[in-house]
Amino acid sequence: MNDEQLAFFQGRLLAERAEVETHLEEVRKAIADNERSGDDLDRAAVEEELRLLLRQADRETRLLRKIAKALRRIEEGDYGYCEETGQPIGLGRLLLRPTADLCLEAKERQEQREHHFSKSRGEA
Repeated sequence: MNDEQLAFFQGRLLAERAEVETHLEEVRKAIADNERSGDDLDRAAVEEELRLLLRQADRETRLLRKIAKALRRIEEGDYGYCEETGQPIGLGRLLLRPTADLCLEAKERQEQREHHFSKSRGEA
């Protein structure tokens, strides 16, 4: 990957990080507002909304970690290469998922292992 492409992905990741951080702060404020509401609202509805907000905050926190990892990989010169095989990930995949750290084939193998594991535990 050339320097121009790396700069493009770095800019994209930084913009995505800023967007996620802003949204995560909004979610945190919504959670805090829900916790302070002491009126006679239906508690089940309030708790369900809190549960959804917490799940959203968890997903976005995990995404922030993935973005930080991708930015570190750019700095270290490893960005765009599969962590499992060392092969290039491919620009198309990186455009769709700039935090990707596995090439398509390695990701498919990982998902098959996860599916097989969940089936063996009786979760399917």
